[in-house]
Amino acid sequence: MNTQIITDRIKNDEILNNIASFFDNEVYLVGGGIRDCLLGKELFDRDLVVVDEDAGEFSKKIADFFDAKFIPLDIQNKIYRVVLADKINYLDITNPVNDSLEEDLLRRDLTINAIAANIKTGKIIDVCGGINDFRNEILRGIKEENFVDDPLRLLRVFRFYSVLGFDIDNSLVQIVKKYASMVMEPANERIEYELMKLFSGLFVPNALLKMDECQILDKIFPFVKELKQVPPNLHHHLDLFFHSIETVKQLDFLYINSSKEVKEHMDRIDFGGFSRIAHLRLAAFLHDIGKFSTWTIEEDTGRHRFLKHDDVGAKLVEKFLKTMNFSNKQISYISYIVKKHMYPTAVVSSEGVCEKTYMRYIRKSADNAIDNILIAQADRLSARGPEITDDIVNENISALNNLLNFYLKIKETLKPLPKLLDGNEVMEILGIGPSKELGIIIKALYEAQVSGDVNNKDEAITFVKNYRIG
Repeated sequence: MNTQIITDRIKNDEILNNIASFFDNEVYLVGGGIRDCLLGKELFDRDLVVVDEDAGEFSKKIADFFDAKFIPLDIQNKIYRVVLADKINYLDITNPVNDSLEEDLLRRDLTINAIAANIKTGKIIDVCGGINDFRNEILRGIKEENFVDDPLRLLRVFRFYSVLGFDIDNSLVQIVKKYASMVMEPANERIEYELMKLFSGLFVPNALLKMDECQILDKIFPFVKELKQVPPNLHHHLDLFFHSIETVKQLDFLYINSSKEVKEHMDRIDFGGFSRIAHLRLAAFLHDIGKFSTWTIEEDTGRHRFLKHDDVGAKLVEKFLKTMNFSNKQISYISYIVKKHMYPTAVVSSEGVCEKTYMRYIRKSADNAIDNILIAQADRLSARGPEITDDIVNENISALNNLLNFYLKIKETLKPLPKLLDGNEVMEILGIGPSKELGIIIKALYEAQVSGDVNNKDEAITFVKNYRIG
């Protein structure tokens, strides 16, 4: 691999060029910045190692120079962040371990992460053969003890596998298997971050299977053991574990082949610092975890039933994500998707489906309308049991596409539903006070608005007067 691409990218990077031009320090670009150079990706996060000055003092100078924000990330280990004014570009700055750049590189996780480039001279430091491994698309560990020192690196192996699609060297596979029991030792916040990085990749299904092979998957996701106990049935050609992974695979197929408008929506970063598609992939993997605890087999027919597995699964997901320190917005989104993963199919399969039916779905799903349709389609494409014919699948996918296209057509004209009556007005109309009954009526009025049965204040008053609880 031609290393000139690294030096050229550094020279053409305005931020790094400014640091090299206006500061006399010996500074190296390392880690992710080097990977992005080799991949031809635009640089946003730059990991820097400064050799000849305290990283904290240097970082403060850099922050002042760029009129940026200085954030101490880990004072004990001298790791500091400088966030530029655009809040897109940032620098993570540290000193080398024991003031030795070579020792610092040798104590990292993977050889492809142990490459450094002097931002002033362009000199490449590659003590572990990382460039050659990058050329051969292989993930290779540096030292076994590095994974013991920080077990999060065991998970990082699969993050890079998912994002890059590189093969994992067999010796590294053996290291992961040997220390798999340690993977949950790091702080949950760190694990959550690596998981979201993993689910941001295009090779998530392969990564999940490889994690299972390396005996690490069920350490992070304990419910995997339960998924493996639910066998194929008349609707599913795969057991529940492989169905869950297949759903992620089909989701990516739909995402890759989707329209520009759908892609832009799924690429949005609305919560948790990661894209919607990353969160939807995780939801796809989790979508059926409620099936094991709701699993019954009918004695007379032998049919497998999973009544209310969507509701149960949403609660299990919420509990699991809380233990992993996901944010409230992330938990709300993923648990909602799990709870509603069958809703779009129910909508398009309902009797007398029409535009009014579509509008009700869109109002109820709000900003998750696209996401819900994609997960429903992925779920359908992943279930090909003996009773599921190609006609059934094609009809369902086509109907869901109609719903999606209707939403895309009218979404720009959608406006928030007006509040036709507030609580005080309802109490005055009915002559009641604050009560459980009041809450039921207000919720029913909103549902009537969503359905299009109530469209103005007069209709709202009539609805409230005529509404009967129970």
